[in-house]
This record gives sequence, structure tokens and C-alpha cells, in this order.
Amino acid sequence: MSDKVKKSNYSAESIQALEGMEHVRKRPSMYIGDVGTRGLHHLVYEVIDNSIDEAMAGYCDTIDVIINEDNSITVHDNGRGIPVDLHKKEGVSALEVVMTKIGAGGKFDKDSYKVSGGLHGVGVSVVNALSIHLTASVHREGKIWQQEYERGKALYPVKPVGESDQTGTSVTFTPDPQIFNITTEYSYETLATRIRELSFLNKKLTLTITDKRHKDDEGNFISDQFYSEIGLAEFVSYLDGTREQLIAKVISMEGEKNGIPVEVAMTYNTSYSENLHSYVNNINTHEGGTHLSGFRRGLTHTLKKYAEESGMLSKLKFDIAGDDFREGLTAIISVKVQEPQFEGQTKTKLGNREVSAAVSQSVSEMLSNYLEENPNEAKIIVQKVILAAQARHAARKAREMVQRKTVMSLGGLPGKLSDCSETDPEKSEIFLVEGDSAGGTAKQGRDRFFQAILPLRGKILNVEKAMQHKVFENEEIKNIFTALGVTIGTEEDPRALNLSKLRYHKVVIMTDADVDGSHIATLILTFFFRYMRELIEEGYVYIATPPLYLVKKGKKREYAWDDDEREKITLQMGGNVSIQRYKGLGEMNAEQLWDTTMNPEFRTLRRVMIDSGAEADRVFSMLMGEEVPPRREFIEKNAHYANVDA
Repeated sequence: MSDKVKKSNYSAESIQALEGMEHVRKRPSMYIGDVGTRGLHHLVYEVIDNSIDEAMAGYCDTIDVIINEDNSITVHDNGRGIPVDLHKKEGVSALEVVMTKIGAGGKFDKDSYKVSGGLHGVGVSVVNALSIHLTASVHREGKIWQQEYERGKALYPVKPVGESDQTGTSVTFTPDPQIFNITTEYSYETLATRIRELSFLNKKLTLTITDKRHKDDEGNFISDQFYSEIGLAEFVSYLDGTREQLIAKVISMEGEKNGIPVEVAMTYNTSYSENLHSYVNNINTHEGGTHLSGFRRGLTHTLKKYAEESGMLSKLKFDIAGDDFREGLTAIISVKVQEPQFEGQTKTKLGNREVSAAVSQSVSEMLSNYLEENPNEAKIIVQKVILAAQARHAARKAREMVQRKTVMSLGGLPGKLSDCSETDPEKSEIFLVEGDSAGGTAKQGRDRFFQAILPLRGKILNVEKAMQHKVFENEEIKNIFTALGVTIGTEEDPRALNLSKLRYHKVVIMTDADVDGSHIATLILTFFFRYMRELIEEGYVYIATPPLYLVKKGKKREYAWDDDEREKITLQMGGNVSIQRYKGLGEMNAEQLWDTTMNPEFRTLRRVMIDSGAEADRVFSMLMGEEVPPRREFIEKNAHYANVDA
């Protein structure tokens, strides 16, 4: 950080108000995506982003996040503190401007912040507008300044409430249940995952999360601290911790090209999947963009040139494709851009053209140096690429078989599929059901107009351990492809998915509520994540929730979905009840299955979402990969019941 920036005057004049915030409460989804669980957690990320910006500017090295007993959130940093002096244009404290005006913030003043994340500068004011109560405390200029707000409106002018020899900002807010009417309950794991990610993306920054709602066995609040000394290389090691590595050390570089800071880390493993994760100013750009295309171009060009010059491709009878260079690759690309141009409102795809060349050049230099200095590892990587190319050619034939079967008319649909009569995909749903027995019950209980049933025989192939052509040759997987009506793969991108002919906009995984059922559901989800990820990202994948118990007393009958609910119903009925435990869907009759699990009026469907692509990648590789110890630890920590084999 230059002395010029370090000494810049961060005061009220640095704060620029761009527009009003009157309709934030009317149209919250325009600002935070939705008012469900994802939007609720996004509030926290927006406040953290302000503190991260202070860290990126060189003024903050510690951020604390606290989930309070009442489910409110506190975010505290040791940055400079938001300015509290009078804002000449607005006529009130700069703190009040930042907290109550959309688009107000130092991020628009290039002397204060070179780069920043957040919602185009709307962040903390939107959080304020969508909170029933918010308190901002600023340690600055030897004092503690404070202002409180209700639903975005200040309750009193900014005032000093004490003295302090520290600097920093603390924000405590309570989400408004009028806005978040589904839930206001925060998930510790969801927040911890994002905070861990931020620690890798911002090395030498200490981030702590504490949950004051729960205590551990020793009576201490649940808490985690995250700190990364070297950044992305540690991130890659963390993500690939359960995979077998091809090369000993993570390949990494950090530098600046054309005024754009670029950081890249990558490694190769023995898996068959490509795992690329890209970030712009700490924002996860899960749809990629110019930085990702630049990485791919630099990687392909450099590796191909090396492979050709080494003579290792001389016996190959077909060309190597770009996809071959990325099989078994785990990589993270992080760039910092002064004025990022994102396509769409969700900030998921970077559009800045100048970034592509900067990343491509950086990757080419990094890889060229690595390959020259590590000839043994270079040979291993090229051999992996050749094997991937050979497997791709085998997969093409298998894929073409699926393709031909998929594009046929009704006669080409799987024989076990009981289709629905509705032809509008938005009104149609398909249940992927475990086994013929449960499939038969589901066929009898369904509404034939809009519900289709596809029984699956046993456990489908674990795609995490299978080569691509084996995946496309698997009968159950072929049935899923053809039933859904999607087309897959091109020569350039064998995993490209075309959803234009998708026949159902609800794809429901319905398995038994036991360990085997959970395993089958995880196998199906792994397949969707690796080969049909767009289905999940578009919100088309759901998990059904069949009940575990039927509690009976006389003519009274109540269903329970877990042990706590069973106990509650038992008490309400006055005890002395008869309890039936459903070991599988096949134990229910058609009417019971319809009433509890398939009827849209009463059922509960859980939509599958990806909050963090990097964390999802790590969890799937851990659960479905070769390494047993991390899987055992995960199951014991997260499962209500766990049958873990020795």
C-alpha cells in the first residue's frame, strides 16, 4: 500500500450519496436476491464486506462476527471507523449518510478505496433498511460514537457515548421478521463457511465467528477463528485435502499485470472432475467471466506447448482438447478490479475484457516457470492430460448414445418412467424414487396430470470415482438423462448441459428416511453437481421429506418427521400411543405417501442450493471420494444417526 493512499484523508468529504433507499423494503429481492435463507445470510456478508474493504485498503487486520443470543448479528473490525463529521451536502453526520442512503460510501472515492466488494455500494444501508433495529458504534478520534435505527430510520443524531483509544466500527442488527417471514434463524455453518473463504482470499487477516446461542461440552460458546498466512495456496490444499494428489506442492503465483492484481493457485489430483473457483474483489463469480476464460487460455496454451515440445504427444492420433488439460484440476483465480463490470444483478459473471489478458499472461508465466523447474511433475501432468484425452474419446461414443436416445420421441423414454400428461415443464415434476417397491407406491399415489415417477434400481454409480465414459454408459444415469430430456456435451465441452428441452422444472429426489436412503440421495446429488450443475443453479432440484413416524391413539393419527416431533405429539395425545416407524417409502400405502410427501398442499420440499461452490466441491469429494477418515469425521459431526464402518 503506497504512502499516498495510507495518508489519504478519509473524512466526510469521501462519502458520496448516489440515490435514495425508499423502495428497499418494498423490493428487497432487488438488493439481496431473495428474502429466504440466502438473503438473510447475505445481510451479514454485506456488513463483513465493509470491514474487508478496510482490510484490503490496509487499515484493518481483525474482524469479529458474533451471532448473539437473540439471533441478532454483530460485526466488529479494527479499521479506521466510519467518519462521523458533518457531511456538507446531506447536512448530517457521514455515519448517518452511510447507514441511511443507498449508494453512500467511501467506495466511490478512489482516494479512500482502490477496490471493494459489496453490492455496488448499497450494502450496509440495505441491511439497515431490512432490520427491525440496528446499532452502529464507531471508535474514532478518541471517542465512541453511536447511532441507532429502526427499519432504516435514525432514532437520534450521532452522539458520543464514551471514550476510546481504539479505532474501528461495530454494527449490530436484527433482521426484520416482516421482511424475512420464512426464517430469521442464522446458520453457524453457513456463515463460518463464507468467513473461512474470506480468510483464504485475504491472507494475514484474522476472522473470528462466535455463536452465543450454543455452548460446547466445556461450557464455552461455539467459536472458530480463521487465518491464512499464504492465501490461495492454502485454500487449494483445503479443498483438495480428501483427494489423492498428483503433484506434491500447489502451484501458485501472485502479481500484478496491466494494473490488475492477480492471484492464482492450482494443483492436479487423480479425480476426473474439473474444479475451478473464481473471485473478483472477494465475490464468488460462480458463472465465471473474463478472468476465468483468461485462466483457461493461459493454462491450455502453456501446457500444450510444453507437451508438444517434450514429444509426449507424438504417438497420439487425435488432438488434445482444452477440457483434457483441466481434468483433475483444482484451481482458484482471484483478481482485484477497480471498476468491475458484472453481467446481471447477481454479480456472478465478470465482463471486463482487460482482465482476460492479465490473467492469461500471469498464468502462462507461472506455469512456464514451474514446468521448467519441475520436469518430473511436468511429465506426470502431461500423462494425466493424455489419459484424459483418451477417456474423452471413449466418453464421446457413450455420450452420443445418450444423445440419440434423449432426442427421440416418447418411444425413446425409459421403460420404467411413468410420465405425466402435462407438457408444460413449469407445471411438471418428476420424482426419482429409490427401488421398484417405493416406485410402485408412488405411481399409485401420484397425481398423474403433473407428476412423473422414475424408479431407480439400487444405488446409482458413484460418479466421483468413475471415468466419464463409465458415467455415460451407466443404465440408471442414462435413464435420468433421457427422462429429463436434456442434451449433454459438445466436442469442446463434454459436460456442457442444454436445458432448453428440460421436461420438468421440479426434479424431486425421494428416498427412504434412513442411512441407505441418505446415501442414495447423496449419490444422485453428486451426479447432479458434477454433470448437471445447471439444474441445481436454476433451482430445479428438490429433496422430498417423508415422515419417520406415524403416531396413533384411538382414531387420532399424526405424522412426525423427527424424534422431537414424535415426542411432542406423544405428549399432546396424553401418552400411551402406538408408534409406527417407517423404515422405507414402500411401507406406506399410496394414500399415506400422497398425503405426507407428494401433495403440494401439505408436503415439504427442500430446494437444493449451492451457497459456496468451493465448499460444495470439497464436501462432495470428501463424502464420495477414496479417503475414509475425513468422511467418518464429517458424518459423526453432522449426522443425527451414523452407521460408520470400520
